[in-house]
Amino acid sequence: MKVMKFGGTSVGTPTRMKDVTKLVTASGNPVFVVFSAMSGTTNSLVEISNYLYKKNPEGANEVINKLEEKYMQHVEELYSTQEWKDTTRAFLSDVFKYLRSFTKELFTSFEEKSIVAQGEIMSTNMIANYMKEQGIKATLLSALDFMRTDKNAEPDPSYIKEKLTAILEENQGSQVYITQGFICRNAYGEIDNLLRGGSDYSASLIGAAINADEIQIWTDIDGMHNNDPRVVDKTAPVHQLHFEEAAELAYFGAKILHPTCVQPAKFAGIPVRLLNTMDPGAEGTTISNYTEKGKIKAVAAKDNITAIKIKSSRMLLATGFLRKVFDIFESYQTSIDMVCTSEVGVSMSIDNPSRLNEIVDELKKYGTVTVDTDMCIICVVGDLDWSNVGFETLALEAMKNIPVRMISYGGSNYNISFLIKEADKKRALQSLSTTLFNS
Repeated sequence: MKVMKFGGTSVGTPTRMKDVTKLVTASGNPVFVVFSAMSGTTNSLVEISNYLYKKNPEGANEVINKLEEKYMQHVEELYSTQEWKDTTRAFLSDVFKYLRSFTKELFTSFEEKSIVAQGEIMSTNMIANYMKEQGIKATLLSALDFMRTDKNAEPDPSYIKEKLTAILEENQGSQVYITQGFICRNAYGEIDNLLRGGSDYSASLIGAAINADEIQIWTDIDGMHNNDPRVVDKTAPVHQLHFEEAAELAYFGAKILHPTCVQPAKFAGIPVRLLNTMDPGAEGTTISNYTEKGKIKAVAAKDNITAIKIKSSRMLLATGFLRKVFDIFESYQTSIDMVCTSEVGVSMSIDNPSRLNEIVDELKKYGTVTVDTDMCIICVVGDLDWSNVGFETLALEAMKNIPVRMISYGGSNYNISFLIKEADKKRALQSLSTTLFNS
C-alpha cells in the first residue's frame, strides 16, 4: 500500500479536492491518504486563539463567522447531492459551535491546540464525504486514535504501529483510508501536534508503521530543485536524492521538506517521492537510501545566520576549551550550524540569535569575541566523498569572486558549506548554478 500526503494548497478549494480524489483513486489500488488543513485555515484558527488569549471573544467570533461562511460556500461547490450537503453542513456546524464554546471559558495553550486541530478534522471529513458521494469506499480514521508522542514530545513509533495495525484490521476492504496530518495526542492523552515537519512527518510515520511500498508527498511544485528558483534562473528538479542529501538540503533552506520528517521512512527503507499536484505527470524527486555516485545534486541557502569567533592564546594545547565553549551554547539552548577551529581560535555559526548577548558575555571569559551578523550559509550537496577528486575544487572555483567567511567540508560525505554575507547570496547561488549545472 502507498501513503499519499496532500498539503493545504493541494486541497485549498473544492476544485482541488475533486482533482486530488482523481489522483488518489487513479491506480485502483488501496491507498492511505494524509491531508493537511485547507490553505489559510490554520492561520485563521491561530488568529482565533490569539483573540482568545487577549480575552477578546468578539474578535474571535468575527473570525469564526468568516471562516464558517467560507466553509459553507465550499460545501455548496463540492457536493452535487442534497444528502451530502446536509450531512457535511451538520458536521461543520458542530465544529464551529465547538470553536465558539471557547469564547465562554478560560483559555490555555491546550485549548489552542484543540482549536488548531479542527482544520485537519474539517478537511478530512469534507474529502471523505465527497469520496463517498462519488461511490468510493473511503474510511476516515482519526489520527487522534493512533498518532501519539512520548514524554519527550517525540513520536512513539511502537504505539503508532500497534494502534494503526489494529485499526486497519478492523477496517479491511476499503479503497481509500483517510486521516489527518500534523495532529496527535501527547503522552498524557491531550490533543497536541507534530511540531517538526507537520503532515509530512505524519505521512512518514504512517508509512513506516504499515511498511508502505512508497510515501508520496504532493505539493504545488515539482520536487526539489537544484537551486532556489526564487533567486536563480534556469533551475531544474532533482530526480533522485539519498535521504542524507535531502536532509542536508532541507536543513539548509529547501522549504519543500523538513529535515527530520523523512527519518522514519529512511530507517524503514521506504522511498519518498515529492510530486506536484498541479502537474501529476511530472517525475518529481525520489528520495531513498540509494546514492548516485560521483554527482553533485543541488545547492541550498540558509539565511539569518550569525557568526561568532572566539580568539584566545590560552586555547593552544588547552584541553577542555571546546567543551567549555559548547557548554555555553547548550546552556542557552542554541544550536550550532558550522564550526571551524585553529590553534588560537574557534569560529561558529548559529541561526537563532535570541540569546546572543548572553552567549557573548559568557564567551568573553575565554577570549576575544567577534560577531558578524547578516550572514548566509550556502550548501553544495551531492556524493562529495573525499575520494571523489576535484569536487571541492569545482565548488571553490564557482565561489572564487565571493568573499567567504568560513568553509566546512568533511563533516559529512554529502555537503560542502560556505558562510558568506547575505548581500552576496544571489551572486553566489547564480555562480554555483552556472559552474555546477549549466556549464
